[in-house]
Amino acid sequence: MRKCAVALIVLLAACAKSAPPRSSAADTLTRRQKDSILGASRLPGARGIRGALSAQDSAAARSARVDSIQ
Repeated sequence: MRKCAVALIVLLAACAKSAPPRSSAADTLTRRQKDSILGASRLPGARGIRGALSAQDSAAARSARVDSIQ
């Protein structure tokens, strides 16, 4: 009897609906926007983030130039 009760509790717990995740305004930002905000800050490592964003922009521009040739 005790095993049946435990099995029933486990089964009910497995079937229970979880609460939907709450979204906030910060969740609407893209990764790029978040990195730009961090890069503009005075936090340690912000200069590295700005450099990475600059390198990403350069690579995207180079890729666009190569794509326009073909």
